[in-house]
Amino acid sequence: MKRLLALLATCATILGLTALFSPPAMAASGCKVDFTVTSQWQGGFQAGVKVTNLGDPVNGWTLKFALPDAGQKLVQGWNATWSQSGSTVSAAGIDWNRTLATGAAADLGMVGSFTGANPKPTAFTLNGVACTGSVDGTTPPDPGGGTTGTPVGVNGQLHVCGVNLCNQYNRPVQLRGMSTHGLQWFSKCYNSASLDALANDWKADLLRVAMYVQESGYETDPAGFTSRVNGLVDMAEARGMYAIIDFHTLTPGDPNFNLDRAKTFFASVAARNAAKKNVIYEIANEPNGVSWAAIKSYAEQVIPVIRAADPDAVVIVGTRGWSSLGVSDGSSETEIINNPVNATNIMYTFHFYAASHKDNYRAAVSRAASRLPLFVTEFGTVSATGGGSMDRASTTAWLDLLDQLKIGYANWTYSDADESSAAFRPGTCNGSDYSSSGVLTESGALVKSRISTSDNFPTS
Repeated sequence: MKRLLALLATCATILGLTALFSPPAMAASGCKVDFTVTSQWQGGFQAGVKVTNLGDPVNGWTLKFALPDAGQKLVQGWNATWSQSGSTVSAAGIDWNRTLATGAAADLGMVGSFTGANPKPTAFTLNGVACTGSVDGTTPPDPGGGTTGTPVGVNGQLHVCGVNLCNQYNRPVQLRGMSTHGLQWFSKCYNSASLDALANDWKADLLRVAMYVQESGYETDPAGFTSRVNGLVDMAEARGMYAIIDFHTLTPGDPNFNLDRAKTFFASVAARNAAKKNVIYEIANEPNGVSWAAIKSYAEQVIPVIRAADPDAVVIVGTRGWSSLGVSDGSSETEIINNPVNATNIMYTFHFYAASHKDNYRAAVSRAASRLPLFVTEFGTVSATGGGSMDRASTTAWLDLLDQLKIGYANWTYSDADESSAAFRPGTCNGSDYSSSGVLTESGALVKSRISTSDNFPTS
């Protein structure tokens, strides 16, 4: 994203202080826990833990449960502050999910070790109140992590075939979805209610998880941001959506500035998510002020790190000129065609903002699409600043072209940022409605209407 509002930095500071001065936790009067073992191996398991508040709203919560075996241990957890004392495991809400309205849920996850036959815990409590709702057993989800009929359930593991993104039946598919805004600023927008809406009401195929590296992002807390990304991957998987893990580099524009950070981050997320069928890796958001040769060099050092852990996933490579195939720098797609990245199963990024990027950009995409596998991992309906009026005619021309060429896309942004590129009106993420006309901006309404049409994924 090429635009940043100055007040966002202030908001980040305010949000940090909010966590320090939040009111004390309130008692919960009812709850439900869904505990699902998503993978299991000799002596270990990974599980998703969804806690739903069935009682009065709570501001601050702690989930506790007992592990069934004396030798069972918590190894790792995410989307909460985890600890273990004896056989009791505790997971406490963190700043972006500490408030649970009536009916609201928090999606957590954990890795544990065990010596017995059943890793399923017992005796769940939320703020000391027994959770008497149902507890799911240890049956893993559908192949690909989605239920039958979802994008992942139908398409399975994706791969590049020719210039297309193809599904498990080796047929070209187009994925359509939304991008998060920066997790450091808009984390509250990404919860069970918003992802349920994205999957079920918007009928999106994917969630792009935009993890800024600078701008108070990953470099300030690598473990914390890595955990948050993994948590959102799990939440997308549980709803049958694909997840693009976006290493959101913007300033400085040379991705090699973050080469060591990229290797560390992608080694971690690739190892952790290698068994999943819903993960796509985007290794550099918008390279700018840098040559294609430098971008190519970066890609050829980062891709092997991913492949070492996850040899099958699709990797998307950023392009020159803020991922414009070089057009915004006065170049063109020919520099990539003549000197492609030395790797397989990859795609190249193209970004556009409809009010700023018009016929000459569309012409470049039309030419490039016959030679290069392309994915529009970010686009806006407005100007490249993220503001101004929506350009309906240009947006429609762009989306019609992408549909025709079967090029996937993610819209910027699934957030309530105070900018016209956002899908929601400011304040929406304080509530639980992410679909009705009352919460959508003009941009959000248009994009939702396009995404929610039938996919008709081919299976033969």
